[in-house]
This record gives sequence, structure tokens and C-alpha cells, in this order.
Amino acid sequence: MARKRLPIGLQDFRSIIEGDYKYIDKTRYIHKMVTSGKYFFLSRPRRFGKSITIATLQELYLGSKELFKGLWIEDKWDWEKKHPVLRISFTSIGYESLGLAVALEQELRTLARKSEISLNNVGVGPMFKEIIETLAKQGKVVVLIDEYDAPIINFLGRDLEKAIQNRNLLREFYTVLKDLDAYIELVFLTGVSKFSKVGIFSGLNNLRDLTMDAQYATMLGYTQEELESNFVEEIELAAEKLKLSRAELLEQMRVWYNGYLFHSDADRVYNPVSSNLFFEQQEFQNFWFATGTPSFLVNILKAEGVFDLHFPATSLAGFESFELDQIKPIALLFQTGYLTIQSKDEDGLVSLDYPNKEVRDSMLEVLIERFVGVDTELSAALIIKMRNAFRANDLERVIQILQEVFKKLPFFLHERYPEKFFHAAIHLLFSYLGVRIHSEVCTSDGRIDSLVETDTHIYILEYKLNKSAKAALEQIKQKRYYEAYWNVGKPVVGVGVNFSSKTKNIKDWVAEVLVG
Repeated sequence: MARKRLPIGLQDFRSIIEGDYKYIDKTRYIHKMVTSGKYFFLSRPRRFGKSITIATLQELYLGSKELFKGLWIEDKWDWEKKHPVLRISFTSIGYESLGLAVALEQELRTLARKSEISLNNVGVGPMFKEIIETLAKQGKVVVLIDEYDAPIINFLGRDLEKAIQNRNLLREFYTVLKDLDAYIELVFLTGVSKFSKVGIFSGLNNLRDLTMDAQYATMLGYTQEELESNFVEEIELAAEKLKLSRAELLEQMRVWYNGYLFHSDADRVYNPVSSNLFFEQQEFQNFWFATGTPSFLVNILKAEGVFDLHFPATSLAGFESFELDQIKPIALLFQTGYLTIQSKDEDGLVSLDYPNKEVRDSMLEVLIERFVGVDTELSAALIIKMRNAFRANDLERVIQILQEVFKKLPFFLHERYPEKFFHAAIHLLFSYLGVRIHSEVCTSDGRIDSLVETDTHIYILEYKLNKSAKAALEQIKQKRYYEAYWNVGKPVVGVGVNFSSKTKNIKDWVAEVLVG
């Protein structure tokens, strides 16, 4: 039997099944969902299987039994009972060029024409309502909305006023569903972000949010079991190509593409698009980032001065939703898939981190380019030199290389916060090198600017602007930052670094071994 093709770039369930592409059966989750209620919302990162889920639901309610042959749901569904389906994808309606109101009205007219409905109303709300009421004459309507938040998210970080205008229009649009319960069989909305119900779903107070529900945590993405059982031949071929054992290949795949956790009690899942692209190309690359740079997110991080994506443990309520006038970077990072749950403590607080190597490396590259102004491709040789200097415990060479980096900056990125800019630059460069670094480490006496740990040494770095390296080193001593590392078994070195806002570079530095 020929090996099924990988569904690279495909988001349509019918095309996948009829084209004999590989489909990971998620119909058990879909059945559980649709038999437990009728209004649902699910947020997941981009390219994570939301559109395929929408397409699967569409074919299910249209009664396309032939497409579900051999799938879990085949003998558990009433195929005689069919429903009209109203499906809208906000990524494909042209709101960027036309404006949301015009684009959405145009999409509604197209949907009405396909269903042979002659509209009498104008305006997105009245038109939406008229279509649903008319379709309901054929049976209760299934409303499927993909990427509900695209017209909002895509303007963040560049045009907040437009984002707010679009949010207000969408609030009016979705509120229509509130009074149409008698006409509706199912409502399912997906997106990459979750705004508060007051912000956009004020009229849908019965909308069940599955985003952090343990029962649906693995509804999208591939679990370890699904990966190993559905890609047997692909794993074997990739291992052979890369000259790895099966166990070695699976471990590297886990490090690169697994790690997404949508409930602390659930299994972690692999990014599906990255997994498929890896099996297609049989080499480890940063595939997910290549499908779309998170410009809006990086713009917000830059505006907020957020460069260290390691946050203190926090309550889930702190980043489950947000408002446009109170954007929380941690919420956006989590919802869009750049951070995920790592652990949950006895008090219910969760710690977040990058889900895997793919996201970590790619995000650091983007942050370095935006915060430091260094093109990561052109500076690769420079970064390798700095890594080797650290491994050799050659601090003088490390400083020289950093000075070279700052010298190449075409402009000063943070004129209002120069000290924070230099701090961000060093943190990001060191993090990308793979050196363990922690910025602003809390101690009983204050905060350490940066703590760098190599295999052989611990470096405590303190930064000053337009003062002196000696003053920076004296602060380390006075605050006794080094005392927390008496027993680590490595030399602890204090490093004072002084930046000059005039030269936009490191002016002087001094180091001293504080713990033998």
C-alpha cells in the first residue's frame, strides 16, 4: 500500500480525504464537543489545525458520509440529519484593502448568493441575521467562523485605532447570534487570541471556551502517541536519512517541535505544520516561524521594552484574555504560541517558557534584529566567535566582540531608554548563544542585572550608563549578590560594564573573582 502524502499547505478536509493525504483522526473530540452543547470558542496558535477542524465540521453537518470512512466518528453520527452551514474565514475576505465593513458585507452577499438568498437588509448585522433566518427554513444553521480575530490582531502594533474600530464592528456582528438560538444548531469560532467577553463577545455569554479545557487540550496538534503511530514510515525514513536511531530522531523531534501545553494536566502536543514539513524535508529547521513573522507582536514587545520572555509564575487568569486598551504582552505571547505552560505549582500559579527549540531560536533571532539591529544571518560568524570566547573564559574577547556588535548598529534603537537598550542587547545575544542567562535576578538585597552561567563559571553582570565600570562592580559587592552562589562549585566573577550614550558602546569594564 502506497504511503499517504503529507497534507502540506492543505486546510480543507475534503481535499485531504479525496486526495488521499494523511489525516490524523480528531473526530472523537469533535463528537464530544458537538454532543455537549452548541456555542463554542477555541483559541490556538496560527497554523495549528483550526481551519481543518472548521472544514471537518462543515462536511460533518453537510452529511458527507463518504469522507469519514474509517474514522472514529463514522458509525456514531446520524448521516440522515443534515444542516445548512454558514462558514466565514476572516483571513480571506480582503479587509486589509477594502476595510472590514465593506469586506464583510461583500462576503455576506457572496454567501447569500451561493445559497440563493435575496437579501433585503443592509449592514453586516442585519445581513448576517437575515441569512441565518432564511437558511433555518432548511434546518437549524451551523455557524463556523475561522480566525474571528484576524481583523483585530493584524492591526496591533501598527494601527490601534483601526484595531478598535474593527473590534467594535465585530462585536456588533457577533451579537446577532445572541437572539437567534432557535435558528442555530451549532456555533464554533476559532482564533489565535482571546479577548475578554466584554470586549467582543458581550452578547454571547453562553459561549463555552475550550481553549484551556483539559478535555480538548489535545484536540489540535499531535500528541506523542499520534505522532509515533501515524508517521511510522516517515520516522523510519527520516532516521535513515539523518543517520540516527529511531529513539534519537524522536528525541530531537521532541526538542524541536513538541512542547505546547494547553492544560497543566494534559499531554503536550507537536506543532502539526512543523512536523509535516520536517517529514517532508527530513531536516531540522525553523518551519513554523517561516510561515509568518509575528510583526504585530514584536512591535508591541519593542514598544513595551519587553525583551526577556521569562516571566514570574502567574495565575492563568492573568493571561487568558485581554483588552485592546490594556494589552498584556504575556497574554499575547501565550495565546499566539510563543510561550506555553511549563509547570504549575501547588498554589495554582503557572510558569511559562518557549515551547521548543524552534520557537526559542526563531524568536530570539527576531528580537535580536528588532532590539539590537543585528542581521542574524550576517552576524552568525560574530556570534560563534563570542560563544567560543565564553567557553574559553576569555572575558576580554567577549567584551571586544560586543563592542564590535554595537559599533555596527546603524541607529540607536532606544534613545529614551539607553540603559535598557544595552541590557536588552546583551541579554538577547547571550541567550541566542545558548549561554544560560537570567536578567534582573531577584535577591534579598535587590536585582542582579544579568546572571550568566557557563559550564565552568558564573558571571554576575551589572550595567551602568555614563558612570564607570568600577561603580558597577562596587554595586555587586555592596549588594553581596554573589552570596547566593557560594556552594555552586564554580568561580563566581563580578563584571562591571559601563556604557556611553555618546559613543553608543561599551566605554569600560572591569572583572573580579568574588568566589573562588
